[in-house]
Amino acid sequence: MPKETIELLIEGGKATAGPEMGQKLGPMGINIADILAKINEKTSSFKGMKVPVKIIIDTETKEFDISVGTPPVSQLIKKELNLEKGSTAPKSETVGNIAIEQIIKVAKMKQESMLTTNFKAAVLSVIGTCDSLGILIEGKTSKEISKDIKKGKYDKEINEEKTEVDKEKQKKLKEKLKEIKGIEKEEQEKKEEEEKAKEEEKAKEEEAKEEGAGEEPAAGEEPQKPEGETAEEKPEEKTEEKEEPKK
Repeated sequence: MPKETIELLIEGGKATAGPEMGQKLGPMGINIADILAKINEKTSSFKGMKVPVKIIIDTETKEFDISVGTPPVSQLIKKELNLEKGSTAPKSETVGNIAIEQIIKVAKMKQESMLTTNFKAAVLSVIGTCDSLGILIEGKTSKEISKDIKKGKYDKEINEEKTEVDKEKQKKLKEKLKEIKGIEKEEQEKKEEEEKAKEEEKAKEEEAKEEGAGEEPAAGEEPQKPEGETAEEKPEEKTEEKEEPKK
């Protein structure tokens, strides 16, 4: 049976009959409303995210099947923390502090599309994405938490594929994030003050140079010669000796 596949990028749970879909499905005589309902049903858990969708259509029977992909890892991480975007300066600005359970949840969703040999490797792969977003894991950098995972610190959570975070832990993660943001703010303010002081010092030095260059010598003083130059010697004046009168 001849089949045709149409690939679209849809906002989760909000597929609409836009021009792109109309142009591709209209000529086939397919009921677009039925397709939209099925897409929205299958992508409802990805609200607020762009999701890759494949519509596989039997051109003879008009039957169709919907295949839903998963959003990129970065979008899934941001969704877990209710973030619209990551940090613009991830090395100096932290925007989130995620739990290992939330990392495991994302790894479970993406494992099939990852080129990893086991689930722990998938977890480590997700952790690597946090760096570029300015997100800590359990209050630590991706490098620090990866070392802990390799040592077996989170084997229980990973082996059980635990994805739920209790309220007490969520509270502690938020408090830690607040503390880190406070430290980063102080460091940024200190850096700005140091830069401002340097600029002021530089401006004073330039001002002093300009004042020195524009000063005129006082009356009776010779203009100051540049370094390396010596004042010209004045020729000695010859004086005639007067003869004393003879007694």
